Amino acid sequence: MAADGDVDQRSETQRAIVEATYAALQTHGYADLTIQAIADEFEKSKSLLYYHYDTKDELLIDVLKDGLDQFATRNAVDPDATPREQIETFLDRSLPATLDDETRAFRLTIFELRSQAPINEAYREQFARADRLLHETLVEILERGIETGDFRDVDPAYTTDLLLSLTEGGMTRHLVTSDTAEVAARDTLDTYVESTLLAD
Repeated sequence: MAADGDVDQRSETQRAIVEATYAALQTHGYADLTIQAIADEFEKSKSLLYYHYDTKDELLIDVLKDGLDQFATRNAVDPDATPREQIETFLDRSLPATLDDETRAFRLTIFELRSQAPINEAYREQFARADRLLHETLVEILERGIETGDFRDVDPAYTTDLLLSLTEGGMTRHLVTSDTAEVAARDTLDTYVESTLLAD
């Protein structure tokens, strides 16, 4: 049986399967992930995996949807905050001073799945959806900030591309190289925001 497309319509069993898959991914990584590894993390019968998902890839797409929705929720900004506060919140959540183990493991899982997007159209579609929504949100914040006088008269689309490139680059370098990469990226972003984006 195929998985439901809407994350909110998942059964309790499907949610448990997604959680078990997250755990298996964090233990084994994408390359070594097997249905048996997922079953080992799943408290119910292995046959339920095949009842709800026809293939491992179908299950991983559901996991990816869930992960990207979680990422969006974790990085959501307060709609009642000022544009300046919203940008600061976005930066604080995207490039925090430190990462706890749970957040780091979550980001590694998303990073591994993103690395498959160039060769997997279904994954690519999910990342494109998430990236598009985030881009639209930041453009709206910048447009409102220009109108309220919080920000200078910058190009919202160009500035959003720059902010996303720096935050994503900082997150990626932090995961694969060193702890200082994220700090360096955040320092660069803070300098840019203070010198170019914020109104005097």
